[in-house]
Amino acid sequence: MADVKTANPLFLREDELRQAIELLFFAYRDFTGDADRILDDYGFGRAHHRVIYFVGRHPGMPVNKLLSILQITKQSLSRVLGQLVREGFVKQTRGTTDRRQRLLELTETGRELERKLTEVQKQRIARAYRDAGAEAVAGFRTVMRGLIDSRDRTRFETEPLGPERA
Repeated sequence: MADVKTANPLFLREDELRQAIELLFFAYRDFTGDADRILDDYGFGRAHHRVIYFVGRHPGMPVNKLLSILQITKQSLSRVLGQLVREGFVKQTRGTTDRRQRLLELTETGRELERKLTEVQKQRIARAYRDAGAEAVAGFRTVMRGLIDSRDRTRFETEPLGPERA
């Protein structure tokens, strides 16, 4: 990344960078707030949402892959995943080649919740994309990929990211 003090185009000025930070904070607050209101009805939080989203996006995902995506401890995942399994939102099956492996999939109840959560977030993104236009959307994707650590950027090299890329 360019040094802010030496390479200083207008978009790298201190006030522009701080505004970007604030925009991310407010966008995240409102983007997650839509889903938070739904999750509250189930007694779930954002950690539950992330598990439901990624398991729904990649049915049959091994627990280790989910840990890698979420970058959380086994203990944290175990607490959230255990609750989702007990309450009938996620089911676990043993791997066919490695019986120690636990594969995750949403139940019908889990799929319904994932649809509700994703729908409100898709609507917010679609509205913003429509208002911004194709060129801005392409720029947004470039910036977002730039914010992601390099080890995960390859997940987004082709558009769109489908379940087969899990």
